[in-house]
Amino acid sequence: MKGGRKNLKRATEEYNLTLEDGQSITQVVSLRGSNLIEVMDAKGEKSLALFPAKFQKSMWIKRGSFVVVDERGKEKALESGSKVACIVSQVLFYEQVRALQRSPEWPEIFKSTTLDDSNGSCKNTSQQEDDELDASDDDGLPPLEANMNRIKPPELQSDAESDSGSETDS
Repeated sequence: MKGGRKNLKRATEEYNLTLEDGQSITQVVSLRGSNLIEVMDAKGEKSLALFPAKFQKSMWIKRGSFVVVDERGKEKALESGSKVACIVSQVLFYEQVRALQRSPEWPEIFKSTTLDDSNGSCKNTSQQEDDELDASDDDGLPPLEANMNRIKPPELQSDAESDSGSETDS
């Protein structure tokens, strides 16, 4: 195992995370490709962040994931005309997010989001309640029709014919 990957895995096993000066917790809004992601910070501002190559093939993120970004050079980068404002320094996993939600470091804007522990995706609680109310068995779809491309077995054809014949006899 290479040294860089070993240190990355060791960092993911830490459950108690302390934010350094210039670091903040952000939520992934969209994936832009080419190691660029759009993140939303605690103030609700969206900006582009660079997802470093050292995380490739060892950590995956998706929309709604939480990451720690380093914003030390944000003002300088924006003044110089660069669109990338910050760099991802750590990906937060489910256990780390749960621990941080209980701490005072967790931003207020993210308090309304909940994590689904099976796949780590996030969902707004109001959206979750609406989905539960709208859910029904048929979901507004018409009933399924019989498949006309299949040939009926002979015993089913004879049963159907005998039932219809007995009704006409009586």
